[in-house]
Amino acid sequence: MEIMRNGSQPSEHAPAAYFTGNVRIDPLCRPAAPARVQSVRVTFEPGARTAWHTHPLGQTLVVTEGCGGMQCWGQPIQEIRAGDVVWIPAGEKHWHGAAQTTALTHIAIHEHLDGKNADWLEQVSDAQYRGE
Repeated sequence: MEIMRNGSQPSEHAPAAYFTGNVRIDPLCRPAAPARVQSVRVTFEPGARTAWHTHPLGQTLVVTEGCGGMQCWGQPIQEIRAGDVVWIPAGEKHWHGAAQTTALTHIAIHEHLDGKNADWLEQVSDAQYRGE
């Protein structure tokens, strides 16, 4: 058994190649192989969001604070709020992030396949983010 004590893992700034705006990632669990599951707490400041991306084995988001939006390719933007749980199927192109005026925090749970948990694509444009 391993206990990851609060404050024992440093926060990370999300890489600008995969995110727009101010985003902080706090690792929750990153067990060694053969385990494949990973979870992180992601905090998006207002207007911040991910780039379009997919996950090889899908992803679960547990929204813990605030409100924001998410969108699957070709579908309308969906509002997400604290208490919501979202399942994104494997290979589904999507983005998620904070509302324009409100921060959002969620726990992201995903599995690694052949050493990666996401395929990062193009940035979400401002027009796409606004639903235009």
